[in-house]
Amino acid sequence: MRVLVILANPKIGSFNHAVYQTVNEELLRLGHEVCFHDLYLEKFDPVLPNGEVELTESELPSSLRNYIDEVRESQGLIFIHPNWWGGPPAILRGWLDRIFRQDSIYNFTPQGVVSRIGDKIVQVFSTSNTPRDIELNVYGDPIEVFWKTIVFGLLGSKSFERRNFESIIMSTEQQRHQWLNETKEIIKRRF
Repeated sequence: MRVLVILANPKIGSFNHAVYQTVNEELLRLGHEVCFHDLYLEKFDPVLPNGEVELTESELPSSLRNYIDEVRESQGLIFIHPNWWGGPPAILRGWLDRIFRQDSIYNFTPQGVVSRIGDKIVQVFSTSNTPRDIELNVYGDPIEVFWKTIVFGLLGSKSFERRNFESIIMSTEQQRHQWLNETKEIIKRRF
């Protein structure tokens, strides 16, 4: 299986980086073909420049076309990021703006939105400092709503799952070790 893995956390040594490394090692151990992208390390520009929306896919810079091809050609998509203000970091939101383009990833038709990427296995690993009960009962779990309903619900994905690790700031080294083992198990079960 071909799997695209996207990391969005600027802090080297973060728990997100440990999840990213664990995911990549486990996918490779299982024999999958993996495309890895650390958006901060790659210095991905999240700013959608004036006029880019009007460009056809063939007019885009090759770096953007490569990401689009990887999304389309992958059977699995994995996103790893912290929860910042109820959403993924701006670099990942900008990546979605620039890569999940109309006419490349989806189309609008009189019958509604039509996905051009098919039903992929989608896994999100997120981290937060907010206790789970507050995230659910006060904020309504905005990251889950964003990924599951807004992005992949629109694109028709039926194989979506998210694991949020919290509270990172209060976690112990033993908890984080257990979470990395859980990450391996999720990858084995889903991919």
